[in-house]
Amino acid sequence: MALRLAEGTAWSDVLARAVAATPEAFGAEVDGVTTLHNLVEGDWRAVGAPAPVRTPVDNTVVINLPRLDADTARAAVAHAAAAHRAWAQTPLADRKARVIDALDALAAHRDLLALLLVWEIGKPWRLACADVDRALDGVRWYAGEIDRMLADGREPLPGPVSNIASWNYPMSVLVHAELVQLLAGNAVIAKTPSQGGAVCLTVAHALMRRAGLPATLVSGGGEELSEVLVRAPEIGAVAFVGGRSNGGKVAAALLDSDKRHFIEQEGLNAWGIWNFSQWDLLAAHLKKGFEYGKQRCTAYPRFVVQRDLVDEFLDMYLPVVRSVRFGHPLAVDETWTAGDPLPELDFGPLISAAKAEELHRKVDEAVRGGAVPLHRGKLTGAPFMPGQDTSAYVAPSVLLAPPGRSGLMHAEPFGPVDTIVVVDTTDELLAAMNASNGALVASLACDDTDEAGKLAVDLQAFKVGINKPRSRGDRDEPFGGRGASWKGAFVGGDLLVQAVTVGGDSRLYGNFPDYNSYPTT
Repeated sequence: MALRLAEGTAWSDVLARAVAATPEAFGAEVDGVTTLHNLVEGDWRAVGAPAPVRTPVDNTVVINLPRLDADTARAAVAHAAAAHRAWAQTPLADRKARVIDALDALAAHRDLLALLLVWEIGKPWRLACADVDRALDGVRWYAGEIDRMLADGREPLPGPVSNIASWNYPMSVLVHAELVQLLAGNAVIAKTPSQGGAVCLTVAHALMRRAGLPATLVSGGGEELSEVLVRAPEIGAVAFVGGRSNGGKVAAALLDSDKRHFIEQEGLNAWGIWNFSQWDLLAAHLKKGFEYGKQRCTAYPRFVVQRDLVDEFLDMYLPVVRSVRFGHPLAVDETWTAGDPLPELDFGPLISAAKAEELHRKVDEAVRGGAVPLHRGKLTGAPFMPGQDTSAYVAPSVLLAPPGRSGLMHAEPFGPVDTIVVVDTTDELLAAMNASNGALVASLACDDTDEAGKLAVDLQAFKVGINKPRSRGDRDEPFGGRGASWKGAFVGGDLLVQAVTVGGDSRLYGNFPDYNSYPTT
């Protein structure tokens, strides 16, 4: 049975809704494609050289993203600094009222924002809705707690917060962080991710701007904008979420500076299995772990398994992998009618065809080097549209014993590729789980929770789950990383507000050049 797009979900329909909701943020067409504006110097402006952006869903061009030059970005930062000084003097009650107005406007357009995420970064509908909801619910919690969080005399930073985040969580990471930074009295600057999420972020920032919030949204390449967004003297803090390569560049640019920063980078988060028998419990966790194709910094792509348990682990694990559902996130059959739920998938495409090809190369390289392919899924049978470009889609793969020289041995694949390492002793277990010089999260599956707790002490991860996964967390949960996975102040709950304010008696938790300090997790 041929599939079709669910009614009202075609990109042309979704874009038309976005333009109708926030017309000030959209400009003229170039080569038949709408061009976004940048939010600079307090207004939406047609500045920058338009560059086409493709959706990973079917590889078609969906929008033109204007790339700013350094001089335009520098002027935007200078204006944001002036807006910051005024906003920092705005009474907290007024700041809260404006942030809540923005939240109400965002909530009114919740389904539109989610549909934009489906098209722009390939999230299935349920996960796209969750990204929007987490942002809005989380900021409402902060709005109710911010008086307490600032009660010890904390004040805004000396300048605006510069936010540079990856494409995978535009709302629940980037917009969420900005709104909390605004509550705390800081103006904010955000760089639009080049790979996806531009239209969703544009609509969100238009609604934020209408609420009177001092927000700046700029787009462009890192080579043009990084120097300005990281090193400009007006910047009060730099918040980065992304890969270790770009994160390392940001950290290096801050070495001779005392600028506040929080740099979250991916780590190879591992799940160890030792003296364990609760396979049904683990199966449920692992199925959920495939959400969004494991394209997130807290995904678990590495399993370190006690040799005596390998057969039982695979009996549980391989059926889970084979049950994972992926495909076009909006493709429905002829029986679908308006009001029916959209497809329930674990993931759609990866962020781009280039990323899919890179992942295929890494798998092939590992297999040539000696890894054993336990499962290599196929696109055949997945729900796709007739004639659809599927170049950004990758079926799950599972490799046993990747060779030490393989890129999959030491780096996170950021896609639905799992690797399994077999160990004989707890020393080997810990060494294999700590293979990437620090991680954000880790988990241990072990029937003896006391034994698991002792092992967890030696894991180089910020959070360790015992018989359950650990995530980034919401609301009052602290979040950070160990080793190379995090630099600067930790965030989450009170720590996020402390990271974007000054004052108080205690020093910040985080990884700094002269000390490391960790909260209870």
